[in-house]
Amino acid sequence: MEAIELIELIARGEDSRTQFKQDVRNPESLAGDLVAFSNSKGGKIIIGVSDQGVVVGLSAEDIRRINQLLSNTATNLVRPSINPTTENIATAAGQLVMVVSVPEGLSKPYSDSNGVFWVKSGSDKRRVTSREEIQRLLQSADLVHADEVPVEGTTVGDVDADHVREFFEKQYGGPLDRVLERDGISLAQLLHNLGLARDNLLNLAGLMLFGRHPQRHRPAFVVKAVSFVGNDPAGSKYRDSEDIPGCLRNLHKGMMSFLTRNLRRVQGNKGINTEGDLEVPASALEELVVNMLLHRDYFISAPWRVFVFDNRIELISPGSLPNNLTIENIRNGVSLIRNPLIASFATKELPYRGIGTGIRRALAAIPALQLESDHERNLFTATIPRAA
Repeated sequence: MEAIELIELIARGEDSRTQFKQDVRNPESLAGDLVAFSNSKGGKIIIGVSDQGVVVGLSAEDIRRINQLLSNTATNLVRPSINPTTENIATAAGQLVMVVSVPEGLSKPYSDSNGVFWVKSGSDKRRVTSREEIQRLLQSADLVHADEVPVEGTTVGDVDADHVREFFEKQYGGPLDRVLERDGISLAQLLHNLGLARDNLLNLAGLMLFGRHPQRHRPAFVVKAVSFVGNDPAGSKYRDSEDIPGCLRNLHKGMMSFLTRNLRRVQGNKGINTEGDLEVPASALEELVVNMLLHRDYFISAPWRVFVFDNRIELISPGSLPNNLTIENIRNGVSLIRNPLIASFATKELPYRGIGTGIRRALAAIPALQLESDHERNLFTATIPRAA
């Protein structure tokens, strides 16, 4: 980094990727900062700069001391240990500043030597205390998946047996009851064998795929769909509004129904007696709706949202892109399965092939499609412009 780049970085102030420190002497505090950056998106600690962005500089002795402190802290007080890099930069006034670069961790979650997890919160750090957030950190390390977690209070009786029979016969080509009788097993044992239940408790995949009323146990997992008058989400007038419940198959059906009835039909080259084509290709809508259902973060207790405005459609899912996945990655067909158990069954339950090309097909059908991964609000949004 050149001195001019450093001055420009300091001028922008502290944020979730940049932190100023006049000096560093407390190893425990430094460990928390390193953990927070590693558990978040990485960043830089600029030492020798006050909280107000004033360069105070470091002596040569300070540089040696801080390098030793940093090495010991990153190795002994961060679990698992990390490898930050340092760069010493001299300003035009001859003051020395140390820039510590901490990459986003590949082995999340990280903790300090006391077992405390830290994440960035704006320019500061905060302790992770909620189980939900710790689970998300474990999920980012591929150590746990939300769809495999048992749902307390459920039983096999919460399963729609007719839905399971339909699935089984379509998938395996024979009547379910005959197979259960032949093999001498119960429906509970079959669900356990399929990875959808354990000790008579449904996991989230079992509940969302085959539950009769999943929202009795997970009330937040509904679709909030609104067709607004105008373009303001804070507007008080709407044309259509619906809360869509049910299993994933019904959520997909309900979202597609809401979208198709609230979008225009365009005549194009068709005759006067034809219905016309949907203003947005139905195939693209289907890809995006399936993506919402399969790839959301199920550790977040929040609904999906489908908003139809006069000038756009917004499809909003809880959970930003996981790990190092970026918008550019998914535009190029890179895929990461966040809920592998749900995805494995979705190829039989939904119009989903599981080869990671759904977003690319949607982009081919809607070149103006906008995708946004908002890490601050933990949302993923697909926005489809509508013609005036």
